[in-house]
Amino acid sequence: MSEPDSKSVQQSSFLRTVQAVLWSFVGLRKGSDYQQDLEKLNPFHIIGVGIGAALLFVLGLIALVNWVVAQPFVL
Repeated sequence: MSEPDSKSVQQSSFLRTVQAVLWSFVGLRKGSDYQQDLEKLNPFHIIGVGIGAALLFVLGLIALVNWVVAQPFVL
């Protein structure tokens, strides 16, 4: 059997980190998935992805509010 190359493992780990952070934003996680994340994911990667996701969320809300406020008010 061949070992998976490090690039696919890195990409898989990054996608797993993004998935874990997005599920945590929603607030829905299985206990078993949480335990696997604790064992396999790097805490520094989780912090970085979490900060990036929070920043995108806030910028998205700001863009949405600016778009809604710019619309003419019609009854």
